[in-house]
Amino acid sequence: MDNTMDSGNGNGSDNDGNDIEQRFRRITDFVEARLTPLFDPANGSDHGFGMDDTSRALRAARYTVQAASAVSGLVEKRATAPELRQVVDQALEHNWDVLRSVARMWEDHPDFLKEFKAHSWDVVGAV
Repeated sequence: MDNTMDSGNGNGSDNDGNDIEQRFRRITDFVEARLTPLFDPANGSDHGFGMDDTSRALRAARYTVQAASAVSGLVEKRATAPELRQVVDQALEHNWDVLRSVARMWEDHPDFLKEFKAHSWDVVGAV
């Protein structure tokens, strides 16, 4: 995998929103690839769907990742409602920070990308 990362300088190109969504998709896919096997009974898991604490924690982690990765509406508002830009950028930054913190649990994984360490302002391009 490519361990490069773009500048995220927020110069306002037409691809900014698409780039933000792609970066969120990559980090979400990485985390989901770590979580999904933990739910799979074929891997010996009996967790994920019960009411034991481990199952609840797995579901909580997955729901947190899913909620933090749902950014397409925010990215759209960022482009179409300039008066909301500051609030939208803060929401995107928060969501990135959540995903970044979760992804860094697997920082030693071979599929971990350098861009997953990026600070939120580098991803969003907020000034």
